[in-house]
Amino acid sequence: MDARVEQFGEVQDKRIQVKGISYSIQDLLRDQEMMTRYRNGLFLVLYLSPSDYHRIHSPAHAVVEKQFDLGGKSSPVNKWGLTLGKSPLSTNYRIITELKLEEGMYMAFIKIGAMWVNTIEWIHPYSRLRKGEEVGFFSFGSTVVLLFENGKVVFHPDLKIQRSIKAGEPLAVKSKV
Repeated sequence: MDARVEQFGEVQDKRIQVKGISYSIQDLLRDQEMMTRYRNGLFLVLYLSPSDYHRIHSPAHAVVEKQFDLGGKSSPVNKWGLTLGKSPLSTNYRIITELKLEEGMYMAFIKIGAMWVNTIEWIHPYSRLRKGEEVGFFSFGSTVVLLFENGKVVFHPDLKIQRSIKAGEPLAVKSKV
């Protein structure tokens, strides 16, 4: 998928800051085990505008450990929706997919629906994913939040807020620690 980097940083005190709004990862995930896993880790928020490529590809060789949906109606996830909205990342319809990467680390891959759209299709019928393989699509603009375990990855040095990225470009790399 193509997207714009909206925000990235560290999960602090089980919360992420996006456009001045503090989101609890517990509200975002509603899964205690997952919340514990990503506490003090890293997060990345990607916004897909209506003109972006909306196919979803696996970010790594991985196994789907968990997948479930949450939320109902959706409000806008564009710049204004994230700034003025009522916690759209943790209230909008979303599909949470937890991946266990080949290196043994976990990553949460959260696909969030946009206002009136909510069409997130997971078309991959198997639990094993190959890096770059198409696994789903959005029908319209949307947002993706990625959560990484503490100390497992570092952000790619070219990552910048408001930077447009294209499918296949690196966002994070395995930590050398």
